[in-house]
Amino acid sequence: MLNYGLQLWTTIMVIFNKFIQIAGILDKAEAEMLLNSGINYLGFPLRLPVNKEDISEENAGKIIKSLTPPNYGVLITYLNVAEDITKFCKELGCSIIQLHGSIETLELQKLKNDFPELVIIKSLVTGKYSVDELKSIIDEQSSFVDAFITDTFNPQTGATGATGLTHDWEISRELVEYSRKPIILAGGLNTDNVYDAIIKVKPAGVDSHTGVEDASGRKDKLKVEKFYSESMKAFNKIETKGNQIGE
Repeated sequence: MLNYGLQLWTTIMVIFNKFIQIAGILDKAEAEMLLNSGINYLGFPLRLPVNKEDISEENAGKIIKSLTPPNYGVLITYLNVAEDITKFCKELGCSIIQLHGSIETLELQKLKNDFPELVIIKSLVTGKYSVDELKSIIDEQSSFVDAFITDTFNPQTGATGATGLTHDWEISRELVEYSRKPIILAGGLNTDNVYDAIIKVKPAGVDSHTGVEDASGRKDKLKVEKFYSESMKAFNKIETKGNQIGE
């Protein structure tokens, strides 16, 4: 049991080191393009209350099951019942989940107990909750999640993800400094702003959905490659600065 726990912790530490995710995968061809562009984490938003799914559950499952480490499929969903989440993840063959709905802490605890090998990322929605409320969520749920992801609320649609909207990065930076668990930055990130966002916020990772798409809604290879290179440049700069400070 100790070895299993150590192995899981090592996996989590690797995942949330320069984590770069592109969400909203349309098909196998798009997934392969992203992998070839250096993206290791492919996000699949499914069972959503607001936005339309980009891909069927069947096709998402086929892609996720075809991936091997260090490449992973990440289920992005608003499901909030532990039993439903566990069942859906196992159907898809998914080992990482991003929860964007309002979920009770008891359900998170049950999910962690019932499916301990599942890596859980929980959203922190800026604009919908105050900074103090977000800190309370961190305090209450940190024991049962492996990371948090900040995102932007769209009051017009009610969407709490894939809005294409940025938020005040000072909020995310404050949450990064406050949280003992890794925090991923999302919300309106694109090739033009991701470098500055990482330098300012110092997150464990970044996520983009609409920010790397062309006019048709497909992921643009040049944008994806630039998003990846700008992200890595920023992560490496932070790492170098941190090493210099520690010397």
